[in-house]
Amino acid sequence: MNGHGRSGGRPTLEEVAARAGVGRGTVSRVINGSSKVSEHTRVAVEAAVAELGYVPNRAARALAANRTDAIALVIPEPEARFFAEPYFSEVVRGVGAALAETEVQLVLTLAGSDRERRRLSQYLAGHRVDGVLLVSVHAGDPLPELLAELGIPTVISGRRSAAETLPSVDSDNLAGAAEAVRHLLDRGRRTIATITGPLDVYGAQCRLDGYRQALAAAGHAVDEPLIAVGDFTEEGGRRAMRELLERRPALDAVFAASDVMAAGARRELRAAGRRIPEDVALVGFDDSVVARHMDPPLTSVRQPIEEMGRTMTTMLLGRIAGERGEAAAVLPNRLVVRESS
Repeated sequence: MNGHGRSGGRPTLEEVAARAGVGRGTVSRVINGSSKVSEHTRVAVEAAVAELGYVPNRAARALAANRTDAIALVIPEPEARFFAEPYFSEVVRGVGAALAETEVQLVLTLAGSDRERRRLSQYLAGHRVDGVLLVSVHAGDPLPELLAELGIPTVISGRRSAAETLPSVDSDNLAGAAEAVRHLLDRGRRTIATITGPLDVYGAQCRLDGYRQALAAAGHAVDEPLIAVGDFTEEGGRRAMRELLERRPALDAVFAASDVMAAGARRELRAAGRRIPEDVALVGFDDSVVARHMDPPLTSVRQPIEEMGRTMTTMLLGRIAGERGEAAAVLPNRLVVRESS
């Protein structure tokens, strides 16, 4: 059966390839907008497409490649945290920007409960998406292993450990935290507390390590009662701040591992009659909208969150297309100094 018979009279990819004098894969790359073809080849293929009147059949193309033209953004957190934490909306914005020029659909899935995870597992096992972006993963979460077993291309935001096996995109949490603490030391603060994120999240561990390293590098012993474990929520920030004030009432600075926790800490400091920054300097992490609208505006470590979302998506699309590409990207943070410190 010839090409015309197969496609009911429509020109085929093979015919375009023959007309352009290139392989079928090269035509596919040009049609899908790949940059991995020479300008000369691209012009030849586009001329052949125009001469033959070739129209790509997306459904047939997806079926032939066993593709769905959809990816899932999976956030294993409860709905309340998704809407309260600006970090997630910035990730979604970055992912959307990377997909804007493609025909790939985005499926957003929250999986904060066991029931939601079971439902998600069934959905993914049906191979209804070509790949998964996995954000905010806690240690011991079974989802990454499930995705590996199913053979679904996956990129993770925020490594689970230093030995992360999945392709990953992260910001330099340790260096960002260390810069925040150095800033407080440079401002003459000496009793610097920290409110950590949940320590089963590798990024939160790295921020605590950055705090410890900056103090050690400045010749200060780490005073363990100045470390309180939080959970990236405002209420967690309040609770941790209460603990710190009880343990070390004379503290003169706080580095909170997220802006949302810093907002909770600020409320507790105000309730205790402490002025910011006169009595206690305060620094957050993320440089989210929360930081800019706090009173006083919050000094914070800016993560390139939207860029992380874009980078993850580009990496995943490359994996889906069979390209190996880089296995890990670590993007730099920078400290944005405002009135709170």
